[in-house]
Amino acid sequence: MTKKSRGKWVSLLLLSMITALIVSACSGNSGSGKETAATNKPEQSAATGGEATEAPDELKPHKLTLVYPGTPQTDEAVVEEALNKLLTAKINATIDLMPIDWGAWDDKVNLMIAGRDVIDIYFTAQWNGHANNVSKGAFIPLNDLIDQYGQGIKETLDPAFLEGAKINGKNYGVPTNKELASAGGIVYRKDVADELGIDMSAVKEPKDLDAVYAVVKEKRPDLVPLYTNGAVFNAHYFGNYDFLGDSTIPGALLKDENGTTVAPVEDSARYQDYLKLARDFYVKGYINADAATTQVAPQDAWNAGKVFSTIEPMKPGKDAEIASAAGIPGKTAQIIMTSKTVATSETAGSMLGISSTSTNPERAMMLINLLHTDKEINNLLNFGIEGVHYTKNGEIISPTGKTADYAPGSAWMFGSQFLNYVWDTEAPDKWEQFKAFNEGAISSPALGFVFDSEPVKSEVGALANVIRQFQKAVETGSVEPEQGLKEYRQALKDAGIDKVIAEKQKQFDDFLASK
Repeated sequence: MTKKSRGKWVSLLLLSMITALIVSACSGNSGSGKETAATNKPEQSAATGGEATEAPDELKPHKLTLVYPGTPQTDEAVVEEALNKLLTAKINATIDLMPIDWGAWDDKVNLMIAGRDVIDIYFTAQWNGHANNVSKGAFIPLNDLIDQYGQGIKETLDPAFLEGAKINGKNYGVPTNKELASAGGIVYRKDVADELGIDMSAVKEPKDLDAVYAVVKEKRPDLVPLYTNGAVFNAHYFGNYDFLGDSTIPGALLKDENGTTVAPVEDSARYQDYLKLARDFYVKGYINADAATTQVAPQDAWNAGKVFSTIEPMKPGKDAEIASAAGIPGKTAQIIMTSKTVATSETAGSMLGISSTSTNPERAMMLINLLHTDKEINNLLNFGIEGVHYTKNGEIISPTGKTADYAPGSAWMFGSQFLNYVWDTEAPDKWEQFKAFNEGAISSPALGFVFDSEPVKSEVGALANVIRQFQKAVETGSVEPEQGLKEYRQALKDAGIDKVIAEKQKQFDDFLASK
């Protein structure tokens, strides 16, 4: 099959996702989750914003907790108060927003899950250990809850999202309604490039950035030419690696090629070439010296005004979203550097999962449904209060002097992005551009497949420790690639990567045979 024949429109993606037999991950959900909701089952309608038709005062009051990665906002309490008025009227609930700084996210959320903290809703994603957390019993299956309290979700969300995000035929997270295609590239300070006379139109691939960063380093020493706290060019969305359901578990295919052999990405020529380039940039001082250890996430570095560019997962308006959150509207631009692709992972790239410790999963699902259907609640959570944090003209919003006090930059995490207002620095037809972005994306050979890690869960746990020890240092260019990669690969081997790869290949072969 050629690349051309695998390029698909969204409608073909949907057909593929629905007809594919998903060999799914992590059957061992041992949590206390429940698939059947309680006796009270208020009906819902997308036309009414997804609210329960049963009177709110017939529902017992409940405070919902929402845990997600992001910088805590100055006016968080003010926005919570406004949200609570709406949520009380609709589902007799209030909300406690619990953002965790990106740099501390992995450690803190893992501790919360391990400690069985009583939480209602977590942000979750395939690239952030979703399947692994499902296997630990962190999330409950949502199929029945979606049927009972999430009709607005079902009516507005492309079925490809829910189908592709399933694990063993069950959904453990509700995907955000956003773009399906994936690509990698950079977001950069256009105003700085213009100031320094840099022709960014000459930048087509990563190596072209060398000449750009040399000028920035010399003439703007106050800026980090390329800020990162992770994989640089070997990020899964930039390398176009399909990890078959969970990018924290080794073993992948190249999404933009035809191969069906699962292998460690660390063995691929692409990975090793990107390591060499990252090392070259690191030695030249283009990459922040603390890339392997910093707890400061890229968005926080943007907010601090320290950044010229970052590697990002691309979509229309990504640059404007970053600029808005950083308080520098109109000063950024973006360049896509990779092929557009679609894999099962894209359907599960941003989700809200209901914790197995939630004391009211029904009310949690009602909230998630509102985020997919209720424009007022969705935009209040994402942008704050009209007249305080922004002014509005139709669907276009403009910043105020208080915008920086509530600019979480998290719209891609919650509900439906197609409900979001558009900043006056963004393209007015942003959502039409999203639809066009999905067209012509190359489909991964593994589209529709999710790896079941249960047979090798011990090895997966051991490999996670190895990755935590070596990956950032190797991939950020902080160590010499040859020696660093040699030690990393040996540690992966000692931890059982060969067994995991063999199990992935076996399951994937079965999936291909079933098609």
